[in-house]
Amino acid sequence: MYIQDFKALSVRCIENFTGLREFLADPTVKALGWPDDVVEQLLYDHARNGALQMDYGHIDLNDLTWSRELVPTGEFLSMPTGPSDHDAIEQWAALHEYSVSNRERLSHMTGNSRHAGIRAKWEEEGTWLRAPIVLDARVIGTARTGLQLVEGRTRVGVLRGRHRDGLPVAVEHWTWIGRRRSAAETRPFRPHQGAGLLRS
Repeated sequence: MYIQDFKALSVRCIENFTGLREFLADPTVKALGWPDDVVEQLLYDHARNGALQMDYGHIDLNDLTWSRELVPTGEFLSMPTGPSDHDAIEQWAALHEYSVSNRERLSHMTGNSRHAGIRAKWEEEGTWLRAPIVLDARVIGTARTGLQLVEGRTRVGVLRGRHRDGLPVAVEHWTWIGRRRSAAETRPFRPHQGAGLLRS
């Protein structure tokens, strides 16, 4: 299964107002065995995204497994994203204060709880409300190693902007990491560094 295979289902669930619940209940989605949060961010929200298709449409989704892990701030300061949106992280870094304020304002105006408490989360804990989505670069087939950001460019942009402006950020951040099932048992990753705020 590939990202484009979920486009029609995403469109139908959104247009028919049956939403995420129907999407998650679909047998094809359930067969992936992915965490609901990853399904929502990557497939439900973005299966219709042309840039995502261009950058990751070649990946066999059945071969991916996911784990929620703590990733150090330093890793995000240089982490690339897909070529179709290669400058998006830096654009959001320059607008980090606006991004947080705007999402907080919209959550109050619309009653949508998705971004409720975003400012307090950044100011008190120095991190995001929701784990972004990254892939082991070997999954993508690039020459580089390490991790590549797939979804969460605004979040990582806010992190970079705050770090650059000398505002407190957490030492590490919860992140969804996708790896090939065959490589999951031998995954190279850093040990947990402990809680706390990092001041640049």
